[in-house]
Amino acid sequence: HVRFVESEGGLVQSGGSLRLSCTAHGSFVSAYTMGWYRQAPGKERELVAELNSRNAGGASEYADSVKGRFTIFRENDEPTVYLQMNSLRPEDTAQYLCFLTDPLEQYWGRGTQVTVSS
Repeated sequence: HVRFVESEGGLVQSGGSLRLSCTAHGSFVSAYTMGWYRQAPGKERELVAELNSRNAGGASEYADSVKGRFTIFRENDEPTVYLQMNSLRPEDTAQYLCFLTDPLEQYWGRGTQVTVSS
């Protein structure tokens, strides 16, 4: 079983910045991927950004819509990831869902709301 500690989202003006964090607790394979999906009302869930653990190669991936604005990173080998979101736009408004995927299963956090006002 895996549980997550997620930072709060928030309300930010267009052009502003926000940082999310997510820490996974529990048992999982050391080669894993962590990141965020997001879902807005009436839209499909989309991958925002993900980062592989060191044992999984350490690569990151971003949605085209956030490239150059969002950065996913970790500070050490602990299962904590951060999402620095800059130049936020109203279309970034969504529920952001932290996840961890290992070779056996995919785990989901409860999500946090990010709202960007125009």
